Amino acid sequence: MHPDLYREMAENQREHWWFRARREILERVIARLALPERAEVLEIGAGTGANLAMLKRYGHVSAVEMDAFARQHASAVSGVQVAYGRLPDTLPLKARSFDLICLFDVLEHIEDDCAALTQVRRLLKPGGRAVVTVPAYQWMYGAHDRAHHHVRRYTAQQVYLKARGAGLAVTKKGYFNTLLFPIIALRRIHQKIAFTLQDTTGVSLPNRFVNSILYNIFSVEKYILPAVLFPYGTSVLAILARDRSGE
Repeated sequence: MHPDLYREMAENQREHWWFRARREILERVIARLALPERAEVLEIGAGTGANLAMLKRYGHVSAVEMDAFARQHASAVSGVQVAYGRLPDTLPLKARSFDLICLFDVLEHIEDDCAALTQVRRLLKPGGRAVVTVPAYQWMYGAHDRAHHHVRRYTAQQVYLKARGAGLAVTKKGYFNTLLFPIIALRRIHQKIAFTLQDTTGVSLPNRFVNSILYNIFSVEKYILPAVLFPYGTSVLAILARDRSGE
């Protein structure tokens, strides 16, 4: 991503409706995984550290990020020493080291996403899980995705096939950010028709009233998603696993 986007994320990640609600949703999803009491947790692509404090509740957290500003900010706000790392080829981490690996909106940035998931499998302990989120539906690809340097968007079935190709089991797959899907989809369609490039980053903070409404709608999903995922939405969520044999 462009360096200015990381700075904007650092400023707004605590209060922005999307980051805040997604963080709460993912926390509830992870809480249902029955991880070991002191799990070894890795976030790949930690960005500016919005999720690290939440992940620390589940064990010892390691993190990697490719952007220097983001690494410095994430380390400062979380107390986690964030190392340089880049999928699929630059991850200075020992194989079979982690009970949980998190890729929150990371895979869509990577040209060779199959190789990236193969690296995730290498790093997971036998029986370990990975929680992956990605933006949904290639037809929604537009100026927002270009601003964030997204290579692609996905369907849940595409994530399933990529994961299986990397030797990972898929224990859960589906969609979220569903309640706001009609509004977001219409906005994306309008942007394509109008060829607008304005307000495409999605990380600027709306006014307090709008931010509160969007947060309250999106965050309702945290009561639903730990049990069941939606059949459509603006994002895909998948829980992947390495079999206990490690083969």
